[in-house]
Amino acid sequence: MGGAGAAVDWDPVKKHVVIAGGGPAGMMLGLLLARAGSHATVLEKHADFLRDFRGDTIHPSTLELLHELGLAEEFLRLPHQEVRELNAQFGDERLKVAEFSGLRARYPFIAMIPQWDFLDFLARHAAGYPSFRLEMQCAAQDLLYRDGRVGGVKTTKGDIEADLVIGADGRHSTVREKAGLELVDLGAPIDALWFRVSRDAGDPPETMARFDRGSILVMLNRGDYWQCAFVIAKGTLEPLKERGLEAFRATLGSLMPFAKARMSALRSWDDVKLLTVQVNRLRRWYREGLLCIGDAAHAMSPVGGVGINLAIQDAVAAANVLWRQDFSLGRLSEVQARREFPTLATQRFQVLVQDRILKRVLGEGDAIRPPLAVRLLTRYAFLRRIPARVVGIGVRPEHVRSPVRA
Repeated sequence: MGGAGAAVDWDPVKKHVVIAGGGPAGMMLGLLLARAGSHATVLEKHADFLRDFRGDTIHPSTLELLHELGLAEEFLRLPHQEVRELNAQFGDERLKVAEFSGLRARYPFIAMIPQWDFLDFLARHAAGYPSFRLEMQCAAQDLLYRDGRVGGVKTTKGDIEADLVIGADGRHSTVREKAGLELVDLGAPIDALWFRVSRDAGDPPETMARFDRGSILVMLNRGDYWQCAFVIAKGTLEPLKERGLEAFRATLGSLMPFAKARMSALRSWDDVKLLTVQVNRLRRWYREGLLCIGDAAHAMSPVGGVGINLAIQDAVAAANVLWRQDFSLGRLSEVQARREFPTLATQRFQVLVQDRILKRVLGEGDAIRPPLAVRLLTRYAFLRRIPARVVGIGVRPEHVRSPVRA
C-alpha cells in the first residue's frame, strides 16, 4: 500500500498496530507507539484534516502531555487563543464559574486551536519515526480474522494485516460495529447547532455560555470570529427551521446583542451544522486482536468540551500498556480498567449538567435565575477550582510512560 512511510523496510520482528481513525486519539497513539519502536499505521478516511466545527480545545492535561514529549513550546507557537476562565450569563446576571489560574498546572489555560492544526502537528512529528505510516483517504470497512481473532482490516485501499487493530474512528465507529461490541446508551436530551459569527475589536473578550428564557448559546472567542453552539432540545431542529431563519437570527441577536447586525451572515441553514449529541460507552472495549479508544469506546457530551482530551488520555494509557507489544486479552483489559473510571465519572458529571441545568433552561419560558450551585461558585473563589479541575485536568490524568526506542 502507498502513503506516508510506505517505503519503510518493516522489521518482521516488531508487531504491527493498525489504528483506524486519524483523530486526536488515533494520531497520538500512532505517534507514541512509533516513538516506542512499534510499527504503527494510522488510517484516515479523508484527504486532509480540514473539518469545521470539530472540538478545538486543548486542555491543560493535554498540554502537559505535550510537554512530557518535548513538544509543548513548539505547539504553543502556533496561532491560538488562551482561555483562563469560564463565564456564564443567566438573564442579565454574569457569573464566573471556573478559573484555571488556580490549578497546579504548568499551563493553566485552555488553548483554542483548530483541530486540523493540532492533527497536522502530531502527524508531522510522528512522521519523524521510521516505523510510523499515515494512510490518507483510507477508510476501514470491515475486519479481517485469523485463527478466530481479529487479524487486520479491510480498507478502501485493500486489506492490511495487523497484530492489533485499534478502533479510534469516532462515535460512528465502523470498527466497533464490525467487532460486535455492546454499546450502552446513557441518553442525551440535547443537540447543538454550530455556526460562526465574525468578531469585532469592540466585542467582549470572554468565552461565555449564555442562558436565557429557553435558550442556551455558547460563544467561543476564536480571535477574528466567534465559534458558537446554540443548544436545542433533542428532536426540535425541524420545528426550529419551520419558524424560519429570520426568527433564528433574531433569537441569536438577542443573546449576542453586540453582534446582532452580523447575524445576516447566516444566509441559509447550510451555514448551521447539527451536532447530534450522544453519551454512551462500550460495556467491553476489546476482543482478541482489537481495542477501541476515544469516542469509539465512549461518546461524550459537549459539556465541558472534554471529549478530545479524554480521547488523548485513552491513547496515552493504551501506549503505556501496549508499547511492550503484548496484545493479549489481559493487556487489553488493563487499558479499559485504567480508563473506565475516568470515563464513568466524567459522563456522570455531564449527564448531571444536561439533566439538572441544560434541560431545565430549555424548558423555561420565563426569566431564569442561576442555580444555587452556580451562585456558590461565584461567591466562593476556592469552589471555582472544582469545575476548573474537572474540565482542565480531568479524573486520573495520564502521563507518558512509554519509552523512546525508535
